[in-house]
Amino acid sequence: MATQKLYAGAKLRETRTRLGLTQKAFAERLGVSLPYLNQMENNHRPVSSAVILALVQEFNFDVSELAVGEGERMVTDLSEALADPLFQGKPPPQVDLRLVASNAPQVARAFLRLHHAYRQANERLASLDAALDQDEMRPGASPWDEVRDFFHYCDNYIDAVDRAAEHFVDGQSADHAIARASESLDLRIRNADDPQITRAYDPETQVLSLSPDASEATRRFQALHQIALIAQEDLIEATLDLARFHSDTARDIAKIGLANYFAGAALLPYDHFLNAARNDRHDLERLARRFGASLEQVAHRLSTLQRPGAKGVPFFFVRVDQAGTITKRHSATRLQFARYGGACPLWNVHAAFETPGRFLRQLAETPDGVRYLSVAREISSGAPAFRAPVRRFAIALGCEISHASEMVYADGLDLSAPETFDPIGISCRICARTQCHQRSVPPLESALTIRHNRRDILPYEVEE
Repeated sequence: MATQKLYAGAKLRETRTRLGLTQKAFAERLGVSLPYLNQMENNHRPVSSAVILALVQEFNFDVSELAVGEGERMVTDLSEALADPLFQGKPPPQVDLRLVASNAPQVARAFLRLHHAYRQANERLASLDAALDQDEMRPGASPWDEVRDFFHYCDNYIDAVDRAAEHFVDGQSADHAIARASESLDLRIRNADDPQITRAYDPETQVLSLSPDASEATRRFQALHQIALIAQEDLIEATLDLARFHSDTARDIAKIGLANYFAGAALLPYDHFLNAARNDRHDLERLARRFGASLEQVAHRLSTLQRPGAKGVPFFFVRVDQAGTITKRHSATRLQFARYGGACPLWNVHAAFETPGRFLRQLAETPDGVRYLSVAREISSGAPAFRAPVRRFAIALGCEISHASEMVYADGLDLSAPETFDPIGISCRICARTQCHQRSVPPLESALTIRHNRRDILPYEVEE
């Protein structure tokens, strides 16, 4: 597979501006000519290995910042949007999309917002019932999508909140930190009378009620969530101000997300958890026992370890329900999940429902030639009573194959044999594979040939 050239003009300009250097001074420190630096900053030339080495030696630059980031995610989002039948003709090549994402990210975001508005308008027209709801008549992305994009483009890492949570715990266990905070806040924690209530707080009595049927990990997390809303209100509100959401609904949803983020970061404090994850080779069960957390909490936290200067393995994390709908998603890898619809049916996360309580391992390759190790497991909330509903999900955690040796789940797998990697895609509508036996719909950007007197894997042929 050919090595992909690295264009990082925006990151070079950002670094130079942060250091307060002119182009001439920056070029001298990097050992390149002024015209050459200018070409790199405008993405007319890729960043060379010599320049990367100079960045590390001269400025102690974290080279992982040049890897997958907002630009690569934006390229994936643009590719999927441009696969819409609205855009007739051949879609722009990837190199053009990368130039747009690097040189004009604001234009790219505006285009994506416009496409979101177009899709939403079409969906409303297709459903008169939804159109009759006046609150749903506003154009643009839904509040839920807006909040999802906020965390998506922050790499799911909020530095100020993460560090505040780490300082809150201050080297103690989460239980000790909760007890200390409860005393200082005059907060009383008791069991809820209504088993349907997971968490309820009364500001007047300062009583926090938690479900007695919830697991200890869930009760711990919910207590930290409420403490974040009380003790970290100024920090959360300031972060929401910086995000500049377009509606109060989006802001309210994001506030829940930030309190959840604080709770997860306090339960699994960054440095301590990162070191433990490395020592345990990212064994989810061992980490869950060590920190008193659930498997989902541990897997999700692993996908957020992207602190500059102290990054962990770049993971993707996803949670799906039994219908295949993605309910949580994040990726610090080149694998970017589809914004609409479910995940590829060939992915092992769907098969996890068939083997509850067991981890499934899969070596997979996406159409761009990138290979991954994916670990999936079914998770369910235990029913506290005979007729109580059980919520069932499956989670998947994975990394690119270059990091697979850092996971205990890679032991015994042949990482070098091409035939051991299952071909998976992002979603059928943008997947370029022409011979997939699980394809549900044709790829939007490809022409089809229909042969009435012949049937192969599919009832049509997808042109290359």
